Amino acid sequence: MIRFERVSEPPDFDEQARVPGNRWLATHPDGRPRDFWTPFKGDLARGFQSLCAYSAMYEPVGTVDHFISCHEDRSKAYEWGNYRYCAAWINSSKDNLPAGDLLDPFDIEDGWFELHLPSLQLRVSDSIPQQLRERARNVLVRLHLRDDERVMRQRVEWYRMYQSGELSRDGLAGKAPLIAAAIDGHER
Repeated sequence: MIRFERVSEPPDFDEQARVPGNRWLATHPDGRPRDFWTPFKGDLARGFQSLCAYSAMYEPVGTVDHFISCHEDRSKAYEWGNYRYCAAWINSSKDNLPAGDLLDPFDIEDGWFELHLPSLQLRVSDSIPQQLRERARNVLVRLHLRDDERVMRQRVEWYRMYQSGELSRDGLAGKAPLIAAAIDGHER
């Protein structure tokens, strides 16, 4: 994981998503909230530079993640500040995990996680505050970020493209910044 800056709310989000969404919630006290957010997925993706908020790798077809799940707090379903852009399989892995068990990509600091070479495993670094380390380790396991086969295939391919010269160091930093940082640290 890397730190992301908050994404500015699109000017028409309130009119096209929040207002009709909250109106829908008022008449439907149960069940999954109606999806008024997907039309804004492109705005969210641009704000995250098309990187998954959790894997920190290029994600061309990501989803809108409700950081605080609709199961945990339905009133956040149509709040722009509650959205993160992420890979669909990671969003599914999050399921109804309480936000208090996660680390918010808007609140973490760069360097709290590091990718190790040559294993490409993601680990909690010594830079993360002591009181957050256990939660960080749990996030790596629960969201399958440490060494799950799906995320490892992606990392291996980005690393291979860099090593073969298909992708420059700057290109790698734009598509898989944790791998670029690991290479920078390894070459020092």
